[in-house]
Amino acid sequence: MPPSSTSSSTPNPPNSAEKPRLTEQEKKTNHIASEQKRRAAIRDGFDRLTELVPGIEGQGRSEGMVLKKTAEFMRDQLEARKRLIREVEDRGGVVDEALRLG
Repeated sequence: MPPSSTSSSTPNPPNSAEKPRLTEQEKKTNHIASEQKRRAAIRDGFDRLTELVPGIEGQGRSEGMVLKKTAEFMRDQLEARKRLIREVEDRGGVVDEALRLG
């Protein structure tokens, strides 16, 4: 049975497969880079929404406005879908349950 880590008074030699510890500056640099990447992904997402949602292109980029207009657009799209389903059914058609969305 291998000795437990508490019974040894000397630390184990570093394993050659272990990565060296980062310095505080390296940690800070990595954190900053990760945060910049996260913010860029958010910006890209908002830019994509401004391309997809009618009526918000070229209006600046208030994130609150983009989210509000996107929610309104999605609500309108869902209502239009429900109207189309009713119209199909009123004309005798059948709409698969998987296409209903609630």
